[in-house]
Amino acid sequence: MNILSQELSKIRNYNFYGKVSSIQGLLISVTGIDQVVSIGSRCNIETRGGGSCPGEVIGFRENLTLVMSFNDLDGVGLGCRVIIQENESVINPDESWLGRVLNPMGDPIDGKGPLLNGSIPYKLRSSPPLASERNRLGKKIDLGVKSINTFVTCCSGQRMGIFSGSGIGKSVLLSMMSKYTKSDVNIIGLVGERGREVKDFIEDHLGPEGLAKSIIIVATSDESALLRRQAAYLTLTLSEYFRDKEKNVLCLIDSITRFAQAQREIGLSGGEPPASKGYTPTVFAELPKLLERAGPGKNTGNITGLFTVLVEGDDHNEPISDAVRAIVDGHIVLEREIMERGRYPAINILKSVSRSMPNCNNEKENQLISKAKTIVSLFEKMSEMIRLGAYKQGSDKDLDEAIEIYPLIEKFLYQNIDERADFEKDFNELEKILNSY
Repeated sequence: MNILSQELSKIRNYNFYGKVSSIQGLLISVTGIDQVVSIGSRCNIETRGGGSCPGEVIGFRENLTLVMSFNDLDGVGLGCRVIIQENESVINPDESWLGRVLNPMGDPIDGKGPLLNGSIPYKLRSSPPLASERNRLGKKIDLGVKSINTFVTCCSGQRMGIFSGSGIGKSVLLSMMSKYTKSDVNIIGLVGERGREVKDFIEDHLGPEGLAKSIIIVATSDESALLRRQAAYLTLTLSEYFRDKEKNVLCLIDSITRFAQAQREIGLSGGEPPASKGYTPTVFAELPKLLERAGPGKNTGNITGLFTVLVEGDDHNEPISDAVRAIVDGHIVLEREIMERGRYPAINILKSVSRSMPNCNNEKENQLISKAKTIVSLFEKMSEMIRLGAYKQGSDKDLDEAIEIYPLIEKFLYQNIDERADFEKDFNELEKILNSY
């Protein structure tokens, strides 16, 4: 009854409204409301067919309010009314949402009935905790993938970027970690992904057990830029709710690049000048605001963030990759060449970095990792000479060792999608390989 009373108290007996004065592409210019709205205010745009579509204020130009719609603009014309809804975008999450699939507006799309709203409202675009009030990273977290557990060890509350070109397997790697990671809650945001992959992800990769402790937010590639952007905001908001409940949250977003592309569309529609590779300045302002929301909280709860980055043209120095790499606490690099030679996950262990290492491992584990990386680096540096037969065995003791052990390390790094790794077993297996020569 208290929740119902709060909802009823929000209903106004009057409305502010303006009128559509022009439409340019996805952008709607509205007159008459510039004094009562702000950036992010929600509104309903009435159509000539008697319907309406939700919109959001994205900017101002002289006396005009610039609005973008969450849906198609079919039926919207000059003179249509634009009714103001609320000034802040909020949701009321509840623990009963676990096991559900939502759209970016927070509505269920899994056919399991309506959601129960909680009593505490959470802003969709909130600020992260103050740096001075946040806890430090927690203990090592088992992500269930051998190559990451050993060579790119992560801690609870860490934020990692997964960098990959198209078709190399970042989404499948993400699904493995969502299934095998030891966490209390999984919040999974599929931003701008293929609609076909959603059912595959839920039924084949996550499974009933994984879904029971997860909430999935879906915005497919055919949806508007506002919805794709909001899917990322909602993912972090739900993560913050469970973090405040002192849960260990695994937050997955696939992908941050599509969030950046959505923000670019919004910025260009609002008249922002394109900067690096067509990305507008607000893209690079919004990325840290989004990614910094993950991490340790003030209490025992934390958000471990895993964010995929679609590297355009396999260029790992393109603007979004460069920006995300500078914000997160490490990066996992997937390479097409490794995938093409049949090793999956196609992680380049020499280019992948975890900023919590080596402090999170003991001395013995760090020595094993260092030796294995030295062997891989030496073999790959001399691989052309070895293949051409220009190297004579016995000329270099270290290279002889690398030639013997490198195939065993490659075999160790291979992992089937339905195979779960374990910290202790991984390091024991790696030690056995390194001591085999």
